[in-house]
Amino acid sequence: MEYTRRSVLTALGLGAVAAATGCSTSSGGDQAAADGPVEGEITLLTPLFEGGTGKQLLEGKLLPAFKQKNPNVTVKVDYTTYNALNEKLTTSLAGGLMPDVVMLGVGWIPPFAHKKVLAPLPDELAKRYEYEDRVLEPSRFDGKLYALPMVLDTRIVTYRKDLFAEAGIKAPPKDWAELREMSKELARRDGSGKLTRVGFDPFSIDLRQCWETFLFANDGNLFDEAGQQVKFNDDKGVEALQLFLDVLKDKSADYSFKSAAGQPTTLQQGRSAMMMANNSLWVQLKKENPELLKEDKVGAFILANKVPAMLQGGTLVARSASTKHAAAAQALVEYMGSPDSILPTAEQRGSVPGVQNLRTSEYVKDNGFVKLALDNMSKARSEGGTAAWMEIREKIKTTLETAVVGQRTAKEAIDELANLSKEAISRL
Repeated sequence: MEYTRRSVLTALGLGAVAAATGCSTSSGGDQAAADGPVEGEITLLTPLFEGGTGKQLLEGKLLPAFKQKNPNVTVKVDYTTYNALNEKLTTSLAGGLMPDVVMLGVGWIPPFAHKKVLAPLPDELAKRYEYEDRVLEPSRFDGKLYALPMVLDTRIVTYRKDLFAEAGIKAPPKDWAELREMSKELARRDGSGKLTRVGFDPFSIDLRQCWETFLFANDGNLFDEAGQQVKFNDDKGVEALQLFLDVLKDKSADYSFKSAAGQPTTLQQGRSAMMMANNSLWVQLKKENPELLKEDKVGAFILANKVPAMLQGGTLVARSASTKHAAAAQALVEYMGSPDSILPTAEQRGSVPGVQNLRTSEYVKDNGFVKLALDNMSKARSEGGTAAWMEIREKIKTTLETAVVGQRTAKEAIDELANLSKEAISRL
């Protein structure tokens, strides 16, 4: 059987053939229990420890520490990337080869838990460390805990303090009206009128995540609490997309001013005065432009309009419902979700630790963007919220992009996305 993107989405229950793919669990009953000896060979699927440095951390430090505590468990690691994770997982499901422990993105728990791919975890695990309520929300589905948060990746607005000072701007914008006006003041052109510096770069991060951040700052929602009704197709969602079109119209932003993967950002290059960014930018600056941090030329703030809001993405760790070594798999989930694993993982990636207990660590104290994120977790919002999310998320960027490039109005693009989302939800 050839696995296409459509067939792997179908394997998540978005079509009628899900029962034939091996997605559902065999026994029913309460799979939160992980009784029995902590032993056996288990598989861990992870996108989190990429490259030689990541592999060395996982296999050279974290798993040996786990092995010392659990000598009768052997862990085989299956590495992937975030871009390939969904297809890797759903192809594994279709082949009946679900990993025992899997690391998932924020928003992914409802789709996989809905199809009983994941085993619920004991709820007391949610109380063993200090979590912000917002951090645990993406780990739950239908009132049950299915995953533990590891590292978070928030979306914040970063800015060049030196360019603000040069323009006589004394503080970051308080709302979108100020953001738009400041963007005009901060944009620069050469003698021929060609844009050389954008006032605001919203396009160097994923367009889906950027629009969601603006939606949340406009006090909007993606879906209702049950994940059955689309909520983003109101004025709040349209206005969030319209803001992008407005700064393009003002010529204070440009869709071509995007940071290429692995290259210095527009903010680092001085090609943008403000930029939507991941908190991991701090580590990138420390490596590539330490002078900008040393001279205090870079700052960050939480986007706000009707309310302040920060998008919270990240990586969660969960246990397969079909594992034959439930006790061993749960032991690994608990270990990977502990501060002993979370802190070095966050340090390696420049991520936000998933537990508040690590606020006093030297890593957090020395990372301004991570500290900002932890100080504002009460304002964090997450994407997802519906069991149809894996299908819907694939369509958001391409649909919004039609408005950004002038093919549709903001309302037309949002309406189209709403229709696609309603169709996906109707197939649950």
